[in-house]
Amino acid sequence: MNGLYDEIRVAIHSVWNRRWMALAVAWGLCLLGWLVVALIPNGYESKARVFVEMQSILSDKVGVDARERAKNMERVQETLASTINLEKVVRGTDLNLSVASDRELAGKVEMLRKNIEIKSEKDNLFEITATSSASNLSDAENAKLSREIVQKMIDIFVEENLSGDRDETNSTIKFLDAQLASREKDLQEAEQKRVQFETENLGLLPGIGSISQRMEASRAELSQIESQLGQASSSLAALNGQLAGTPSTISTPVFGGGGSSGGGSALSQAQGDLASARAAGKTNQHPDVIAIQRQIAAIRAAGGGTASASGPSSYKTPNPAYSSLQSMRAERQASVAALQARKSALQADMAQLASKQSLEPGVAAEMSRINRDYEVLKEQYDKILADREQIKLRGQVESQTDSVKFKVIDPPSSPRTPAAPNRPLLLAMVLFAGLGGGVGTAFALGQLQTSYPTAAKLEKASGLPVIGSVSTILTSAQRELRKKKMRLFYSAGCALVGVFALLMVVEFIQRGMVA
Repeated sequence: MNGLYDEIRVAIHSVWNRRWMALAVAWGLCLLGWLVVALIPNGYESKARVFVEMQSILSDKVGVDARERAKNMERVQETLASTINLEKVVRGTDLNLSVASDRELAGKVEMLRKNIEIKSEKDNLFEITATSSASNLSDAENAKLSREIVQKMIDIFVEENLSGDRDETNSTIKFLDAQLASREKDLQEAEQKRVQFETENLGLLPGIGSISQRMEASRAELSQIESQLGQASSSLAALNGQLAGTPSTISTPVFGGGGSSGGGSALSQAQGDLASARAAGKTNQHPDVIAIQRQIAAIRAAGGGTASASGPSSYKTPNPAYSSLQSMRAERQASVAALQARKSALQADMAQLASKQSLEPGVAAEMSRINRDYEVLKEQYDKILADREQIKLRGQVESQTDSVKFKVIDPPSSPRTPAAPNRPLLLAMVLFAGLGGGVGTAFALGQLQTSYPTAAKLEKASGLPVIGSVSTILTSAQRELRKKKMRLFYSAGCALVGVFALLMVVEFIQRGMVA
């Protein structure tokens, strides 16, 4: 432990003996370091935060969902620092004052690309940061320039999202309009070709559609008619069986108590029924009227309804149920006849189409190809037309309903202090580095000496015993001279610290001038 203590004392003594050398090195290093720090331009940083609100019920209804809008926001964020946008920043700020050529413009753009940062803090919240450290500008001008850069970036950010989508929509609509015009021309040519072909082959292609399509439609209709005809025939057969078991007339008993009075009463009643039926608007051809008339004729044929005194008599009258069944049978027969006629007509048409298809197969194939081309063109035209209207509606919704709103949460800040470099810290570090460099230089020179600071080192180096050592004896004049040199040394050391303090004061004064 005593050996280590002695080594420390020897090192301190060695440095102290070369204190002027240490002080000179410290002054040189500090002056050089402070000059370098002074040449570093101050960089002023401005920040702003922008919130993007995407809320629109109508936008969701027309297909502009939140995911698509967020994707557009990411795209704009990635392309915001493009060369074109940075050139707009240069042209729109004081940087344009120092641009005289395209080369200088490119240099300014590269400088902005390094000093501008755009990041997303949260969903729909963006932070834009810009730093200005131009050496040819003062601190106040750099602070102002950083704020102008951030403001210009916000303007471009809003413009890219509003007018960018509008420009993209307009260009898309122009492209679709050109495609629609081309498709419309092709569609008109195909339609004219189809009409001309149908006119030239009118005798071979009756009806609408190709021969195979009309054959298929005729088969489907024929199958339906055959089913209806089978049902009508079954119903007619059942009705004929029912009509065969129904009598055409029925016997009506007449009870006589006074000769012809019963017949007269029955005749009067039948005539009253006939008058009531005609009053109800029924004509002579109506089944009820015909039945009543037959009943009246039967009563009169029976002698006016006279009966013997011994008991009741009867007479024959038409059966109304039989007449009704006859009417129903006539209707069913007419339906069956109509269905059979339609079936015969369809079979004749199918036979005619089959014969024409076998005679001119090439005409049918050509007609099918023309129709197919026409349908493909029409489908494409309808799809492009629907897409154009959808895009036009989406563009109107985004531009007229404020589907995307921009709110500047924090406006561009006006920096009061430089963000870089931390000049007070650098000045302090230079001071400590200078002092350390001076002490280190003095210590290194002490290690290179050929003398021995203590008797023990001399004894160890020579291997001979050292009897004693003689210390330096100073006169009064020498002591005065040493005191004077010590005052000069302390003054030089304090001056070094004073220069450091002065630099610190100047730094804070400059910051106050920026504010």
